[in-house]
Amino acid sequence: MNEHPDGQPLLQIGGDGVATITLLRPQHLNRLHREDLLQLQAHFATLRASRSVRALVLTGSGRAFCAGFHLGELEQGAASAQHDPQLFEHTVDALEALPVPSVARLNGSVYGGATDLALACDFRIGVADMELRMPAARLGLHYYPSGLQRYVTRLGLGAAKRLFLLAEAIDAPTLRQIGYLDELVAAEALDTTVSRYVAALAANAPLAVSGMKRSLDEIARGQIDAAALRQRLDTCARSTDLREGLAAFAARRPPRFTGH
Repeated sequence: MNEHPDGQPLLQIGGDGVATITLLRPQHLNRLHREDLLQLQAHFATLRASRSVRALVLTGSGRAFCAGFHLGELEQGAASAQHDPQLFEHTVDALEALPVPSVARLNGSVYGGATDLALACDFRIGVADMELRMPAARLGLHYYPSGLQRYVTRLGLGAAKRLFLLAEAIDAPTLRQIGYLDELVAAEALDTTVSRYVAALAANAPLAVSGMKRSLDEIARGQIDAAALRQRLDTCARSTDLREGLAAFAARRPPRFTGH
């Protein structure tokens, strides 16, 4: 962990194939500054290029997961708005597009744009005392298109309207009920539950996992490329991993996948 109380997101890659990105501004509830978004994009590029990473955990330090974008920079017309008005949107979209599956370890509450950052992960595991609030309507903001699409496709229109239009704080049991959280656990069980998810993801065939992750997201958005989906299917059908998976099943032993 970074020794400084506040810093840019930290990427750690373990020998078990699990990568962890930790948001490191606990004194400000891990709010995201322009430099943090650029650092996240750099981390995502590293993960896209890696052949060894099998799963990603995204989490925060301190008592909150993330408070969203630093509104002070928005008010001041920061460089992020001048050079890339869609910097936050592009960062979240890059997370969703990662070939490696991701788990949001929600160690605390989540606000604003961070609600979409977590939603861009494939799974979300939260703690009992967390809450979520999307205050765009209270601030006079119209949320960006891909975030709205993510809310509707992953949670449904009714839940999306509730979270965006009412702009109310939503407690953890309700987040589990509407499908925002895949699991809701006591704080002391958070790491064990996250480890169970990432172990299952890391144990599966990387080509099949990344291919189906992309195909499922495209189907959810109504953007099916039938030829590309068929190509991913054919790639897996010709893969060494499929032969290994079938051999391991026949021998009743754990498979040893290589991603080829």
